[in-house]
Amino acid sequence: MKINKLVIITFFSAVGLFVSTALQAQEAKTLFVNMPDSLSPLLTKVNREDCIDFLASKMRAQVENRFGKKSEMTDLGKDYIRMQMSAQSTWQMKVLALNDSTNVICTVSTACAPACDSSIRFYTDDWKPLPESRFITLPVMADFLNTPDSTAIYAFDEACRSADILLMKADFNRENTELTITLATPDYMSKEAAEKLKQFLRRPIVYQWKNGVFVR
Repeated sequence: MKINKLVIITFFSAVGLFVSTALQAQEAKTLFVNMPDSLSPLLTKVNREDCIDFLASKMRAQVENRFGKKSEMTDLGKDYIRMQMSAQSTWQMKVLALNDSTNVICTVSTACAPACDSSIRFYTDDWKPLPESRFITLPVMADFLNTPDSTAIYAFDEACRSADILLMKADFNRENTELTITLATPDYMSKEAAEKLKQFLRRPIVYQWKNGVFVR
């Protein structure tokens, strides 16, 4: 029996559309559960599944991690997840549209001891690493400081000498694609030195996700 070519074309077009839609529809929770264990040293797959299930049941999403300590999912959205991995560390994940058919995953790992410092990583939607430089140009120390006029330059130079390590804390906005980066260097400085630097500090730097990259 001959099969109408139009029927075949229509069938495979529908299959292709279904697959494409399914790929695009992957939410943060699905990607999180399917994250390779190598990228999740504290949480097992069961831990990750439990966090999702607990929040879905309106329960506190706290689990015992691989080290026998407590980790807790504190936020879960369609494109966003935040984990309190330990008392001193957090992990955030944001699903970002690269184009109409492709997403990228951005993660922010932050450790505080007590000053915080974040690392930002990018992945394909099947967790293959992507170069950070393709998606964001991170700030340097000068981006957080207002250089004064000549009358205050000595005080500025003195304050900057104590700020010898660049520490930055990054946070996603749960509701949109904003990424805010705050200078955390003053938190490791002495109270006196931090106070001297404070007068020269700019506001935190806010990035927006536009056309597949973060821009200020």
